[in-house]
Amino acid sequence: MPGVEGYMYPNEVSLYWSVLIVLYPYITGLVAGAFILASLERVFRVEAVKPTYRLALLTALAFLIVAPLPLQLHLGHPERSLEMYMTPHRTSAMAMFGFVYLWYLMAVLTVEIWLDYRADIVALSQTTRGWRRLFYKVLTLGSSNVSERALHIDERVGWFVTLIGIPSAFLLHGYVGFIFGSIKANPWWSSPLMPVVFIFSAMVSGIAAVMLIYMATSRLRSQPIDMKCVDTIAQYMLYTFIIDFSLEMLDLIHRIYEADESFRSLDFMVHTKLWFSQVILQICLGTLVPIVLLGLVQAAKLTAASRKRIYAVSGSLALIGIFAMRWNVVIGGQLFSKSFLGYTTYKMALATREGLLVSVGLTILPLFILAALVKLLPPWTKEQPDAEALAVTGD
Repeated sequence: MPGVEGYMYPNEVSLYWSVLIVLYPYITGLVAGAFILASLERVFRVEAVKPTYRLALLTALAFLIVAPLPLQLHLGHPERSLEMYMTPHRTSAMAMFGFVYLWYLMAVLTVEIWLDYRADIVALSQTTRGWRRLFYKVLTLGSSNVSERALHIDERVGWFVTLIGIPSAFLLHGYVGFIFGSIKANPWWSSPLMPVVFIFSAMVSGIAAVMLIYMATSRLRSQPIDMKCVDTIAQYMLYTFIIDFSLEMLDLIHRIYEADESFRSLDFMVHTKLWFSQVILQICLGTLVPIVLLGLVQAAKLTAASRKRIYAVSGSLALIGIFAMRWNVVIGGQLFSKSFLGYTTYKMALATREGLLVSVGLTILPLFILAALVKLLPPWTKEQPDAEALAVTGD
């Protein structure tokens, strides 16, 4: 039984949305952010990030496969989720997620990956043996034409699919913020900026995740890190971080200026129950420290080895900060009474269906899926890294 302070209605004592509902928008945010990073090279022609293009696509696919699992585990009868396809409700944002998810998975992300890898798949279907040969044969979909004209068509169609995928990625994750922002009965959630904040924070987390994965996999493969690529990714992460933090501060200033009847209750909650998760983790460690560190790299001339360490720390803190933001929104929005007279607590179990171990397992599961995808569809480019990267290979 959670602890209760003050007066709360009986139906407000228990939290209906657990850590799994925190994990769901966090994972979908990584998907959206990774895809946006990939689009920088395909659509906006940012050649510096090309070494991470394919890796970003595979990362988005790995996390997208796992994205619905927190919701399925949260449901008492997960088989009922099929009803959203059998009896669609066009006015329900939650029900429409199923169609957005299928559209993004089947019509956008997998199509773009297939088009980008098609020439490689055809080559692998002719050079491998056993089950791998059969696997790649199936992936060719009966098309073995790798002429210059065919590859040019693949490139143009892939560009168009990526162009469609950018608003699709925003829709996939932005609708979560739309749901929270539309709940007028909860002043912690009811904000028109909520969908925009969710989108930009998703971009930060996805960019940070791909950057860290690229640096880690390069080290595991004993390959030099392309510092021009990582520097460019860090710049985009810094710019997106600043926009995200500015939007959150704008929302906070608006709430302070408005100071409606819920302000005293929310202010008390920030200074007590959410002090560590919001002020310390989200704002200080998860936002301000990474922004300062990334800004330091832009302002000072640091060695490649120093920049790599700063990027690793900044990316890790950014992922922690974005998770804390999701926690504060989902869990924090359920800790106070709608009458603003009482507060409850959330106690996360260890080994239950919605406990800590399951949440940790769902968080690392995409990494195992990504490892399998990388094994089947190697994303590494054959381009030579720059001289600076070669100079710090052993760092």
